[in-house]
Amino acid sequence: MKLMTMRSATAAVLLACTLMAQAADQPPLNLNDQIPIGPQVKVGTLPNGLTYYVQKNARPEKKLELRLVVKAGSILEDEDQLGLAHFTEHMAFNGSTHFKRNELVSYLQTIGVKFGADLNAYTTFNETVYVLPIPTEKREVVEQGFQVLEDWAHGLSFNDADIDSERGIVLEELRLGKGVDDRMNKVVLPKVLNGSRYAQRLPIGKEDVLKNFKYDAIKRFYRDWYRPDLMAVVVVGDIEPADAEQLIMQHFGKLKNPQNERPREYARIPERAEPEGVVFTDKEIGTNSVFIRYPIQAWQPGTTIADYRQKMIENIYGFILGQRMHELTQQANPPFLQGFSGMSGVMRGYRSFVAGAVLGKGGVTPAINALVQEDQRARQYGVTESELERAKKGLLRNFERMYNERDKSDSSGYAAEYIRNFLDKESIPGIAAEYRYANELIPGIALSEVNAAVRAAIPDSQNKLVVYSGTAAAGALTPKAEELLAVASAAEKISVSAREEKVYASQLMPVPPKAGSIVSQTVNAKLGLTELVLSNGVKVVLKPTDFNNDQVIVTGLRFGGWSLLGDQDLFSARYASNIVHQMGVQNYTPSDLVKVLAGKTAAASASVSSLNEMANGFSGKGDVETMLQLLYLNMTQPRKDSAIYSAYVDRQRELAKNNLARPESILGDTITATLYNNNPRVQRAPKPADFDQLGMDRAVDLYSSRMSSAKGFTFFMAGSFDVEKVKPLIATYLASLPVGDIPVAFKDEGVRPVRGVVKKEVHAGSEPKSTISLSFTGETQFSAQERMRLQALIEVLNIKLIEVLREKMGAMYSGGIRGGIERIPYQHYAVTATLPCAPENVDKVLAATFAEIDKIKDSGALDSDLEKVKATWLKNYRNGLRENGYWMAVMMNAFVNQSDPAEVLTYESRVTALTAAELKETARRYFDMNNYVQVVLYPAK
Repeated sequence: MKLMTMRSATAAVLLACTLMAQAADQPPLNLNDQIPIGPQVKVGTLPNGLTYYVQKNARPEKKLELRLVVKAGSILEDEDQLGLAHFTEHMAFNGSTHFKRNELVSYLQTIGVKFGADLNAYTTFNETVYVLPIPTEKREVVEQGFQVLEDWAHGLSFNDADIDSERGIVLEELRLGKGVDDRMNKVVLPKVLNGSRYAQRLPIGKEDVLKNFKYDAIKRFYRDWYRPDLMAVVVVGDIEPADAEQLIMQHFGKLKNPQNERPREYARIPERAEPEGVVFTDKEIGTNSVFIRYPIQAWQPGTTIADYRQKMIENIYGFILGQRMHELTQQANPPFLQGFSGMSGVMRGYRSFVAGAVLGKGGVTPAINALVQEDQRARQYGVTESELERAKKGLLRNFERMYNERDKSDSSGYAAEYIRNFLDKESIPGIAAEYRYANELIPGIALSEVNAAVRAAIPDSQNKLVVYSGTAAAGALTPKAEELLAVASAAEKISVSAREEKVYASQLMPVPPKAGSIVSQTVNAKLGLTELVLSNGVKVVLKPTDFNNDQVIVTGLRFGGWSLLGDQDLFSARYASNIVHQMGVQNYTPSDLVKVLAGKTAAASASVSSLNEMANGFSGKGDVETMLQLLYLNMTQPRKDSAIYSAYVDRQRELAKNNLARPESILGDTITATLYNNNPRVQRAPKPADFDQLGMDRAVDLYSSRMSSAKGFTFFMAGSFDVEKVKPLIATYLASLPVGDIPVAFKDEGVRPVRGVVKKEVHAGSEPKSTISLSFTGETQFSAQERMRLQALIEVLNIKLIEVLREKMGAMYSGGIRGGIERIPYQHYAVTATLPCAPENVDKVLAATFAEIDKIKDSGALDSDLEKVKATWLKNYRNGLRENGYWMAVMMNAFVNQSDPAEVLTYESRVTALTAAELKETARRYFDMNNYVQVVLYPAK
């Protein structure tokens, strides 16, 4: 392994030398220089003021990401338009110059663009963004894509009937958002935003306006604000830039700005005049929390190299503060379950320092004390030299990884970057330039600079807002608003001492385990796999790829799991893996590991589930050895830590107190209980007292009883590695794993869903909203083709439910059907429909859903619908063949289902061969109207 370390060191030196040589060809960075727009993207402005971004990018192949970005959101609405910025976004899919209502979605589905998953849009306070990914194999599809963007920009129809039809859908979206979060926002947001206009302009709008607005109100919004000087078109993907520019000019050059255009102004957030405490309680709140917002500051992103350097300084201290807060949760009697602090954006042009925590059993006082004192510690004493060096290493490694992947980055990521540039003025010099900035600027950042930035960022006794949100359950201790401020003020007066820094090892495993050996090797040339058998009997399947330049992923699998245990250990077993993971490995806590591994991209974990054991890891190309070391330690050297264990169990108890506070949680628990007839071997929502069953030693023993032996494991590795170079590492860290004699087959626990038609109602929650759950289950014969038929049927039904429940009836905003066929622990299927709607529409939605199922049972699916499903599947398949994660899934599925991974090569032909007639028989097999569970959530009586 010394050889590998030397090779890694040599590679690092060579890379450094290359960078130095490149830097020598360029003048030193001048901190006063403006950050340029990088050469990777063409940014232009049409005479009418429309901005455009064009970049040719090869990943994914034969795909183009199109975006229309409009600097118009809910903040611009007049009083009679509340919610109409978002409503306008909906109308973009309901008729335009070249597409009648619903034609656009139907057309895009035929080319593999799925509504929701691919085709989408969103509206916020300050902008509306339309997302359109399209394939590029056919020229007419590309041209049609630009036509769609043009229609969105200035060609929406706004037919009166279409507006009225869409009201129901938007009102259902509003209904879906109702609940405790909505109620809290109405109280807290005006306080958080200091009474600014933003608090009166939530994008979803107001119900009375949505129901009753005049047609001209929405047309006026579109007329005023959808104009070229407030728009950008983003084009990234498999297209020649000159071609893209020509299409932009052709489609958008003719757009005109309105006469006497209204000024586009951004809302101001006033300064807070005095400290304030706010208390919000609700019976449906699941966790108690506290949030401190310090004064909001006007802020604009920088434009110079010096500004970029300052941003890196902020990233450094932000990372360090995050680490310190996390470490507080690892101590005995932690002050909170989860905490954070740092500089945070508020709205465009503003930011503030914030701190917050999810409360533990101690409540508000220890949480506020810890948040305030930890921030004051950083303010008074700064960060340490070792913290700074670790943060620098991590930041430099992140830039290195992004630079290594510069030609393998997805177009959607670039599109998002250009959207931020247009909306927020984020700099876009390109990763090559940013990598140079990082390597030249980060090493020179001094401790004194970071500490000065920390002092400037962390407020001291300023006008603050302290917000408590918690349960209104009987017996809950709720602080008063003035008590929140008193606690925060008292915490600021408590003296703090400098942080004591621990010394950490420079290597995770200075001495590697005694290596095993590779006893056989076979090559599957057809799939590009190399299969190894190790001296301990462990198998390894390698899939080297060029899909990414700096990514390696590993998964190990074996059957067994908690199915082998008796009922008395089941609760402990379910939490054992999480408990062990919380405590770390060898002599290192999880926080220690972050420090020891600073500058590396590597992580690993191991877990035991119901039917199997699994080990997972990922790393950069140069950190494979570290990842394998972590896998080895997770399996062989779990660590015990009574303080971390106690903190974890206390956290679970606190979370369990209110885990059934939300009506959605009650519904989910009722579905499970009903479907499996309260079978004790099916996991349910835990109660606080359940955690009395846990013990640290027993949890570790249960974990080790399975993970300490690697007998029967098969490991899969995919990514940017060389087979010959990783083989010595595999021999050292995987062939050396102990293989004690343990059972390596799962046990069918006999858990089966109920039979017959079972109907139940749940009455919970105060909002007028319902959710229907339908579960169809049973035994079947597993095969890849049968699984495909059922999945196709589900996808076709989802198309029909969108058409009928959403577009025709206006009775649902989102929802649908999911399910599939599994081989283990027995061959079975499960199909579940989840349909949120109004309580008064439950019967209508049920009737319409069953009617669509019956249509397919009687007449089969429409060929046109099945072709839409096929187009999406084939697009995803072709993209997936160039993804490491896709190949990992292929190998794992073959292992679990005891099938041939080469089936992936016939996927396209099998999809093509599917017929609509097959789905008729499939529907009859899996939608048995004499065997399903129906649970409906209604508001509390």
